[in-house]
Amino acid sequence: MSDPSTASSDSAEVMEAPIPVVPAPYHSPEREALQKQAREFATSRVLPLANELDPQKGEIPRALLDEMAELGYFGITVPSESGGLGLGAFEYCMVAEELARAWMSVGSIIARAQGAGTGVADEARRGELLRRSAAGEWIGAIALSEPDAGSDLAGVETRAVRDGDDFVITGHKRWTGNARAADFIQVLVRTDDPEPGERRSAGLATIVVEKERDSFPDGLTGTPIDKIGYHGFVTWDLHFDGLRVPVANQLAAGDQGFASTQAWLNIARVHTAARAVGLARAAVEDSIGYLQERRQFEHPIGDFQALRFKLATMAARVEQARSFYQHVAHRLDQGEPCEREAAMVKLLATEMAAEVTGDGIQLHGGNGYTTERQVERHWRDARLTTIFEGTSEIQMKIISDRLLPRAGTS
Repeated sequence: MSDPSTASSDSAEVMEAPIPVVPAPYHSPEREALQKQAREFATSRVLPLANELDPQKGEIPRALLDEMAELGYFGITVPSESGGLGLGAFEYCMVAEELARAWMSVGSIIARAQGAGTGVADEARRGELLRRSAAGEWIGAIALSEPDAGSDLAGVETRAVRDGDDFVITGHKRWTGNARAADFIQVLVRTDDPEPGERRSAGLATIVVEKERDSFPDGLTGTPIDKIGYHGFVTWDLHFDGLRVPVANQLAAGDQGFASTQAWLNIARVHTAARAVGLARAAVEDSIGYLQERRQFEHPIGDFQALRFKLATMAARVEQARSFYQHVAHRLDQGEPCEREAAMVKLLATEMAAEVTGDGIQLHGGNGYTTERQVERHWRDARLTTIFEGTSEIQMKIISDRLLPRAGTS
């Protein structure tokens, strides 16, 4: 392929978008091979399904999930002795970027395994669930938010009352993606009220509800939430009405339970940044093609400086965000908590993605505002990334509280 700087705008040759590679110092042959595999899978298998099913608000086919399981994508971070790939946050986010470039829901569904819902006390049971997680046979849903507890998870009111060897769960959860199709639902509940002087998170616990796929157990009902994007799996409004769950299914309680949720959110935020980069990259790549395809005033519109400069800025912002999420993922793999940095990269990458995908629509003109082009899907999905896993405003609060603590706050 010729150098883009010397190619004639009237040439029949179509310039392809540059392919991201793993840079030094993060590069290894193994990472390069994994990235290439994920990119080819996303292009050949995921993208055609996204183009077909997203306009129908269709769900990810089980057959595709089985293919992903064969590739090991549900166990990227699960230890190899438990059947996983035994890799880290870097590889997890790298694969997520490639999958999200095709369909964000596919880049998201892998987060619902990776050992989630396996941290029970019984060692044998824990090992069994880890193996199932790595094999794509233990794909879950996470029920954190409630109508009055989203950004403020310490305000959770869903109750789990001990009754013999069971918890009886009653309450209302919202924004639970994949709940009906899942093998389990991981639920943040309140078992006790905090004592005077205790943190509000005291009395919280995480409980795993094991269930059959494509159904709800007795004591649990759900209503689908009609979203403008993020199709591929259904997001549910859940009502718990006396659902019984074995006490042995409790993962963590009190401050430990809340802290484990917060630690999970740190990785989730970097994962969200990677998905956002995938979506913004998709807008850039689609725009590179469209600027050569569309002609006005007897020229490809890519000849016009205003559009070229917009594309250049879009591409630069994507590269910047990718470098940032790779840096934070690497530090997480080194054992650093990176709470502030995870919030920073989530904030910057998702806001970037919402703007860059919007710019992609602008470059496509009227065609960008139709469902005939993929760029509108990229924008609909990117817009959500500024909201879930903690809104942009919550990320700003996390960052500012660590830069400039206020009296009376930890």
